[in-house]
Amino acid sequence: MTTFVLVQGAFEGGWYWKPVATLLERQGHTVFRQSLTGLGERSHLLSRSIDLETHIADVTSLIRYERLDGVTLVGHSYGGMVVTGVADRMAERIGALIYLDAALPESGQSMFDLILPARREAMLAAAAAAGEGWTVPCPPVTSWGIEDAEQAAEMEALVGPHPLACFTQKLALAGNHLSIRRMAYVLASRYRPSPFERIAAWARATPGWESHELPTHHFPMLSMPAEVCGILVGPGSSPAP
Repeated sequence: MTTFVLVQGAFEGGWYWKPVATLLERQGHTVFRQSLTGLGERSHLLSRSIDLETHIADVTSLIRYERLDGVTLVGHSYGGMVVTGVADRMAERIGALIYLDAALPESGQSMFDLILPARREAMLAAAAAAGEGWTVPCPPVTSWGIEDAEQAAEMEALVGPHPLACFTQKLALAGNHLSIRRMAYVLASRYRPSPFERIAAWARATPGWESHELPTHHFPMLSMPAEVCGILVGPGSSPAP
């Protein structure tokens, strides 16, 4: 059985991984989906001091103190920045590195270097107008392609602001993450316009990378949890019950 560490994107929390975590646990896997500092059930810790390094430390500390090895590390959206930093620093403990419609940075890049310019400008403007200059209010969840009204309402009730420094801090990498045995990229093809189509195309063309595509919005863990579970477990796995 495998140990999974599922890392959230911006504005949300570990809560949105629950459908996938439930399926993985039914198969006997071990799953961690703790929210990053200042988000989800840890939103009471939101502060100006939180940046990308804070969130990388959240996950490296989890792996270290839980004494995890052979981890399948999964990042969604902004979580791709986090898992890349974690895997670069703890490559010996990571068995698989999977990006679910996520950022895949090179050394010296920030999240703002990877998203669409119009969205970056909108987020900066929102931070200045309504986030006291240091948090970014969550945009409407429908902007990520969610059309189901009930699902959108549930998400709107749980999302929150995200520290701006997480998006502006650049990530320094040694390249150790590229030595991990299994690497995969999953594109959510119905999220448009998407900053991740270019990354998915790169993964398709790069030897050693698995490439997958799911016909859904930016949150496949909510709309297609069984399919996400199958990809995470890997080639030859049985469909999730």
